[in-house]
Amino acid sequence: MAKIKPSKGAPYARILGVGGYRPTRVVPNEVILETIDSSDEWIRSRSGIETRHWASPEETVAAMSIEASGKAIADAGIDAAQIGAVVVSTVSHFAQTPAIATEIADKLGTDKAAAFDISAGCAGFGYGLTLAKGMIVEGSAEYVLVIGVERLSDLTDLEDRATAFLFGDGAGAVVVGPSQEPAIGPTVWGSEGDKSETIKQTYSWDRFGGDLAELPRDSKGTLKLPAITQEGQAVFRWAVFEMAKVAQQALDAAGISADDLDVFIPHQANVRIIDSMVKTLKLPEHVTVARDIRTTGNTSAASIPLAMERLLATGEAKSGDTALVIGFGAGLVFAATVVTLP
Repeated sequence: MAKIKPSKGAPYARILGVGGYRPTRVVPNEVILETIDSSDEWIRSRSGIETRHWASPEETVAAMSIEASGKAIADAGIDAAQIGAVVVSTVSHFAQTPAIATEIADKLGTDKAAAFDISAGCAGFGYGLTLAKGMIVEGSAEYVLVIGVERLSDLTDLEDRATAFLFGDGAGAVVVGPSQEPAIGPTVWGSEGDKSETIKQTYSWDRFGGDLAELPRDSKGTLKLPAITQEGQAVFRWAVFEMAKVAQQALDAAGISADDLDVFIPHQANVRIIDSMVKTLKLPEHVTVARDIRTTGNTSAASIPLAMERLLATGEAKSGDTALVIGFGAGLVFAATVVTLP
């Protein structure tokens, strides 16, 4: 039996650069209140959201990804041709095939990089980061571009009082490359499919092949496209109690304690969830906590890299800081790890 030559990758991997893109249109709560019976105070108290960004027709999933990726590549100090793989996490690219990653890889000027999409909802960035780390250590790529991007305004039912105010659009990207020391910890990830009904699409796209009269319509009689719906209280309880445990497991796997952290970057789902996790994890006061949701809303796979980019840009976090990141959402899926910030 022939022996397969072992791969020769880097000993470790690290995030080398980060970039973000938020659409130009800023949408305050007052706009949301045009279609639901609520108040600005209620939205802020329930979610922490004050504004969110909604994309224009020109700000496509690909266009936003390219903008964010260009910044990440420049921040990493490399050339796009050095990117060996492009991983895009999104649930709002509506073409089944080809993967939007292939278009992004081409337009960025990569040299025929491997390119594929993944669907892991709000945990997608963590999933992509883990895949990138594996590729670099295994040796199949020297640099990997990981993108989280969403146009969730396309999947929002503006008449659903429980979700109309939650979602925003945007793209965040990181370049992951070789490292001589550990800078991305072990990932604690998984899924709880028995709870998948708590966050889901209202109906599947193939329903358009059936009786359209059975599909939901808005108050004006217009057909409603599939939208994201969720059981808010069930999701809140799961996120607060179960995800705090996962976050602690990620700290343990990295061999550090909460006292060793500089930054906490959770998925930007809800400020109350974030605050509850901070309390449960007993994070010290010196730990900077990302609360980007206030002006960006819930951008699913894009939320962690967008929050990371903003913290670094504002100086609230700095290069070399130790950060705990955790994403969780539809599936229900989750992924947490400790990283060194670029």
